[in-house]
Amino acid sequence: MEEPATRRVPLQLQSERTRLLTETESETCSCLRREADVTLSHGNSDDELPLTLPTEGSIRKGCDPFTQTQRSKLQHRRARINQQINKEMLMRAGAENLFRATTNNKVRETVALELSFVNSNLQLLKEELEELNSNMEVYQTDSEAVNVPMIPLGLKETKEVDFTLSVQDFICEHYGEDSSLYDKELKELMELRQAMRTPSRNQAGLELLMEYYNQLYYLDQRFFPPLRNLGVHFHWYDSLTGVPSCQRALAFEKGSVLFNIGALYTQMGARQDRSATAGIDRAIDAFQRAAGAFNYLKENFSNAPSLDMSGPSLCMLVRLMVAQVQECIFERVTLMTRDAHFTSQLRLAQEAARVSDVYLLVQQTMTQPLMKDYVPFSWASMVQVKSEHFRALSHYYTAVALCDHMSSAEDEEKEERQQQYEEAEEAFLQFYVSAPVGPSLSLILQDPEKRRKLGKAHLRRAVIRHEEAMRVHGLCKILRKMDILQDVLSLTHKRSLDKYSELDREDDFDETAEAPEIQSQTHQKPDITPPNFSTVQVTDIFQRLGPLSVFCARARWGPVRLICLQRREGGLGLTLRGDSPVLVAGVVPGGCAAEAGLREGDYIVAVDGQDCKWAKHSEVVHMLKSCSDRKVELSVVTLHSHDTQVERRAIMLSHCSDKENARQRLLGGAKGQSSTSLLNWNRKKKREGDGATKRLGSTFSLSFGSIRDTEAMY
Repeated sequence: MEEPATRRVPLQLQSERTRLLTETESETCSCLRREADVTLSHGNSDDELPLTLPTEGSIRKGCDPFTQTQRSKLQHRRARINQQINKEMLMRAGAENLFRATTNNKVRETVALELSFVNSNLQLLKEELEELNSNMEVYQTDSEAVNVPMIPLGLKETKEVDFTLSVQDFICEHYGEDSSLYDKELKELMELRQAMRTPSRNQAGLELLMEYYNQLYYLDQRFFPPLRNLGVHFHWYDSLTGVPSCQRALAFEKGSVLFNIGALYTQMGARQDRSATAGIDRAIDAFQRAAGAFNYLKENFSNAPSLDMSGPSLCMLVRLMVAQVQECIFERVTLMTRDAHFTSQLRLAQEAARVSDVYLLVQQTMTQPLMKDYVPFSWASMVQVKSEHFRALSHYYTAVALCDHMSSAEDEEKEERQQQYEEAEEAFLQFYVSAPVGPSLSLILQDPEKRRKLGKAHLRRAVIRHEEAMRVHGLCKILRKMDILQDVLSLTHKRSLDKYSELDREDDFDETAEAPEIQSQTHQKPDITPPNFSTVQVTDIFQRLGPLSVFCARARWGPVRLICLQRREGGLGLTLRGDSPVLVAGVVPGGCAAEAGLREGDYIVAVDGQDCKWAKHSEVVHMLKSCSDRKVELSVVTLHSHDTQVERRAIMLSHCSDKENARQRLLGGAKGQSSTSLLNWNRKKKREGDGATKRLGSTFSLSFGSIRDTEAMY
């Protein structure tokens, strides 16, 4: 928003506004120029183009931020508005602090005036962002089929994050290694996060987000100890309001990426061509996976810093996705129903009633106190329109079943038709929530005139519901711009009116009865498909640091010690056990190893300068034996303290070395089963883990002689 020329603002506030605006514009420009060497593409296709810059490591890339597609333009506008909201909120915080600090009445009046101006700007920006979030047509399919639009969710925006200095310092301090040796790994991590910010709206984009999410597991284990933060700040913007949130917890980063996985599924589901069963099935799968992602987030996160990841918001999103799945199921049943048989039409009516019920539940969730002012008005209006629309369809299909099914018990001559009639009667007796007043349903089914009157009552309710849907549609400016929704509502309303006119007679002076409520029912219940992280296989970027079972952030190490050994007649005087890495299980008193300073419990990380953190037991033994009579230099480290997981792994080191390698290959399976290892905001589970730590003793208080597998003296 531009400031009026006649408005006077204090010089200090003007300078602060100029500084913030400059910073915001430069940050936005850097966001849009992430890849300086990218060849610009200005096509009109709505499919985002993947970046083609050659990089090492991951082959998955984000989409080109310069591609001028409708969705990319929309996302860029969202990013700019988010930056402007951030700027205004910083200015408001500064003005509020000045207002509380000053005692000068004139300054307080000026600051109060400035605060009102900033608040009005914030309101305008939030309304503009709401209009962008309500722009559903951009994400819809290009098919000419007339289908009710679905509600997609925009991605959360984030600022750039630089892990370099923090990770380098941690490698030097914690692991005692030269951080410059890991520049390649750091570059790969930074490029992966940069690409994750602009995922394409297809399976490749989902795999990109999944890959980064899985890498965060390794990053958490390597560089984020439980009682210390790495000093990296993660900035994310609320998906609907654009309000920024900042935390140093890696769980916030994981949760935001998982939220974007669910949001991307909603966009993929909305863009499917639902004029054929194959497209409907893809849309059902996408919305079910979106519901699973949001539900997983809801169950594993607590104290979310942004409202879009709060419990009520995620509950609303899960219900919205389930409702859209139910709508797709109805569309598939409609496509597969080729005949106008009585029971087929009743089934369509019950499916439509079920869709109306689930959207009514979503509407009730959106009107809760916390959600009422948060959910975009267009979303709430769309949900209400769909609830009324599908309730009208349920009454319409009921009327079609009653009026177009003209057979009665007396007309049945063949055994097959008699059986069909009995099935129809049984279905009709269970069709209503409560039986209508008057003749029994069996008599109504046998009398064509009674069927006509009941069908007319259903059509009357259908027309009323259609008109209510059109009224709610007309109240929302954003929905009025959606031509396809207007076409759907108009066509179905006209169809019900034509059917009502067809049944209406000039000599029909009886008052139209009230149609009873239809019992909703579905033949396929929606599933909530949880995320399967094992679908995207990743390799730990920092695997050169050593096996994660031992070389992790939760372990505390002593400095690397160099031990020079000279083989004697009795050997080196040490006992080795396990592999990856090999553990010194025992030292012979008075032997060569003991005199050189080697201690029981040391881990061998290098032999004569050759890294052997990932080496097998036999490989280390071969290195030692190949030295024959000459001296051999060992690099060893001592583990001082560790958490429960490190203790268990050290105790069972000889058993789990092969399992560690298998876990590297099958990362996602273990993570999918243990949610607390991924999202550590659930403090109740964390306290339970602390209790387990107290019950277990130290690894090195055990006698190493009690564990003999793969143990030998040299």
